[in-house]
Amino acid sequence: MARTTATAGHPREARARAGAARSRVAALVAVAASLAVAACGAPATSEQPPPVTQRPTIAPAKAPAPAPEVPPTWPLTGVAGTPDPRPALAVKIENTAVARPQSGLEQADVVWETIVEFEVSRLIAVFHSQVPEEVGPIRSVRPMDPVVLAPTGGMLVFSGGQPGILDLVARSGLQTVSHDAGAPGLYRVRGRSAPHNVYGSPATWWGIAEAGRTAPAEQFAFARRPEHATAVVAGTPASTLAFRLSGQSRPSWTWDGGTGTWLRSEGGAPATAATGARLSAVNVVSVTAPHPNTSFGAQGGAAVPTYDLVGEGDGVLATGGRTVPVRWRKDAEDQPLRLFLADGTPARLAPGSTWVELVPAGSGSLTVS
Repeated sequence: MARTTATAGHPREARARAGAARSRVAALVAVAASLAVAACGAPATSEQPPPVTQRPTIAPAKAPAPAPEVPPTWPLTGVAGTPDPRPALAVKIENTAVARPQSGLEQADVVWETIVEFEVSRLIAVFHSQVPEEVGPIRSVRPMDPVVLAPTGGMLVFSGGQPGILDLVARSGLQTVSHDAGAPGLYRVRGRSAPHNVYGSPATWWGIAEAGRTAPAEQFAFARRPEHATAVVAGTPASTLAFRLSGQSRPSWTWDGGTGTWLRSEGGAPATAATGARLSAVNVVSVTAPHPNTSFGAQGGAAVPTYDLVGEGDGVLATGGRTVPVRWRKDAEDQPLRLFLADGTPARLAPGSTWVELVPAGSGSLTVS
């Protein structure tokens, strides 16, 4: 009987089959490795999002820094305070021996001392920050008054005057308050003989100020603090200011450190007001100017002088026990008289009252010691 036998195959065929299998595995591994390498080096196929730009936040532009707040001051003294809107009030005050002691001078913001006919001193007292109860004795106007006072744009009180001089005052734009014209607030007092007995009430005069008359502009430049005043900073120490305004008028001023003021004397004697108060000033200004005669005549044919104040000239500023040379300048009749140092910078007064001594050029003098 025939027997069937399973065939295992020839050894060489087995080896061939095993080698083929290994070749297929190697090929698969190579393909996988190639794919992996390709995947690592291939560029990204997905679309990248656009870059985002973050803009800086810019704050809105800042507003300009506010201007520093400067406290108000009284225009004729530079003293801190809110000025009253009333106008400047100038009063013609007699200064002869029979007129002293006068009323109200110790409360004036500014006093101008002038020389009129017969070499007599006469005062222009300007009030604004204080209201004296009574002022006097009051006398008549002179040609220099409108030149001195026009820059204030205020009121001028006097007893009377010559028609031509009254015309000068009217053209200056000042409001006139005349005793001869019957203005209110002017009266004669007992105890003094005419013409040295005309007095008046500032409160009444301010009550009749014309519409539109307002506080004056600053007439001099002031430092904010006494120690910053020009004479204090740059001046030379002084104790006495001796003036020769005329043969009849020789006022002097002595520095008093206790009160911080210059004390006035007349002919060597202390000058006082009717209240007994010593006449004094924080600032004394010497202004040397031509002093020509005018065509106006006085009693006995004497010529009435004036001052040429439109222009410039030499002066001295005294403050805080010290003096400094200055140049004064006045550009027009209605412009204030200003003070400057030699280099052209403004000279500044200390806050407080001021006396201006108008020294006749060529005949008057100031001696500082």
